[in-house]
Amino acid sequence: MDIQKIIGNLKKRGFEAVFVANKAEAVEKALSYIPEGSSVSWGGSVSIEESGLLDRVKKGKYKVIDRATGKTPEEKYELMRKGLTADTFLTSFNAVSEDGVLFNIDGNGNRVAAITFGPDSVVALVGINKIVKSEAELEERALKVAAPKNAKRLALADEKDICAVFVRHRICRVKGRIKIILVGEELGY
Repeated sequence: MDIQKIIGNLKKRGFEAVFVANKAEAVEKALSYIPEGSSVSWGGSVSIEESGLLDRVKKGKYKVIDRATGKTPEEKYELMRKGLTADTFLTSFNAVSEDGVLFNIDGNGNRVAAITFGPDSVVALVGINKIVKSEAELEERALKVAAPKNAKRLALADEKDICAVFVRHRICRVKGRIKIILVGEELGY
């Protein structure tokens, strides 16, 4: 796998893309994209939790929009809606093809909605384990690797419950709005 070629392919499609060796470097790079005082939100992402990015953001000088702080389902839903207008949205992708296409499956749709159209900046940490050879393999990886693990993590009776919305990002129309940080180690599902 040629990481620099993948980075080049992502850039050709309008994504900002960089490669870092490890999680610690990924966190520092992600934080460099987030101005102090700006609002930050995220969807469910094991990658941003595992890396330590969420902890750093929560302790930083940011206006945090965290759905987990909602006391009722209605409050959590309202916080997810507010996340759509955050300055920065943190996430990952279920799969990235070597030719620069991104893929996600989502249960509620808040994560893919924010990535697709919402915050001015989207910062995604993507472990090397999520890279697939071609665009044809994106959905298969998401369905066979990410979905079952996420369903188990969320204690869902049926993994299909997490597969409500499928989004394939082929082009970033606002150049550089979506920033992909490829990490040279496994991260997330």
